[in-house]
Amino acid sequence: MKLLTKLVGEKMRIALAQISCKRGNKKENIQKMIKYVKRAKENNADLIIFPELSITGYVLRDLIYELAEIVPDGTSTKELEKVAKQNKIYIVFGLPEKSEKAEAVIYNTAVLVGPEGYIGKYRKMHLPTHSVFEEKRYFRLGYEISVFETEIGRIGLMICYDIFFPEVARLLKLKGAQLITCISASPSVRKTFFEILTAARAIENNSFLAYVNLVGVENGLEFWGGSRLISPSGNIITKAEYDKEDFILGEINLKDTRHVETFVPVLKDLRPELYEKMKTYAENM
Repeated sequence: MKLLTKLVGEKMRIALAQISCKRGNKKENIQKMIKYVKRAKENNADLIIFPELSITGYVLRDLIYELAEIVPDGTSTKELEKVAKQNKIYIVFGLPEKSEKAEAVIYNTAVLVGPEGYIGKYRKMHLPTHSVFEEKRYFRLGYEISVFETEIGRIGLMICYDIFFPEVARLLKLKGAQLITCISASPSVRKTFFEILTAARAIENNSFLAYVNLVGVENGLEFWGGSRLISPSGNIITKAEYDKEDFILGEINLKDTRHVETFVPVLKDLRPELYEKMKTYAENM
C-alpha cells in the first residue's frame, strides 16, 4: 500500500518493546504486546517494534508446525492489525509464517501493520544453522528485500542474523529506507557482535537503525536484550537494559541524515562493479 511519506525534517517517535515471550503461548504474548502498544500510544509513539518471533517465542522446534500462521490472514496478524488501527500506531512484530501453498513450508517473518491495516512483511533471508541455532531445519529462506512507504517514513525490515550481511542493509537503503528495523532473538554469547554490527550498518548506510532484541530464557537459551536506536553517525540515541524486559522511547528527525550524507558520502562513493565481482567469487567458493 502506497501512502504519502512525511516531509523530510519531520520527527518520528519510536518505541522499542524488549519483551520476554511465553514459548508457544500466542494468546499470552499478544496480550502483553497489546499492553505495550497502549503504553507506546500514551507516550505519543508513531511506531512500536517487538523482537523476532515475538508472537510465539524463539525456541519452538517441532511445535512450530502447530503455531505457524498465514500472513496476513492469520489470527495473530489480524488481531494486531486491529490494535494498530484502534491506536493509530505502526507496529513491527515477528512470527512463524506458514505458506499458503504447503503446510510444511514456514518462514521466519517480520510483519508491519499500521493505522491503515496490514502493510507488508519480510521473510528472513539468512538462517543461522550452527552452534545453538537450527533455523534451516524449520524455516525456508526468504528472497525479497522489503521497504514500505508509510505516513511516518519509509521503513525497511530485516531480522537478526541478516545484520551479519551488509548487503541486506545496503539494499534496504538503496530501496529508499529512512529507518532500518532489525528485530532479533540474539543469545547472550552474540552480544558483542550485535553491538558492533548494528552501529556499522547504520554508519555505512547513513541510516537510522532500530534494533529490538528478545530477552529472557527459553529452554536454557538466554537472550541479552540491549535493544537500541542508532543514529546515522553510529551514536546510540537510546538503549534498553541488558538481561531484563524493558520499554524505551527515542525520537529521530529524518533530515538529520543530510549532514552525514554530505560529510560521509558512502552512497555517492559506491562502486557497483565490485558487487559483480563478489557475485562471481561467491558462486565459485
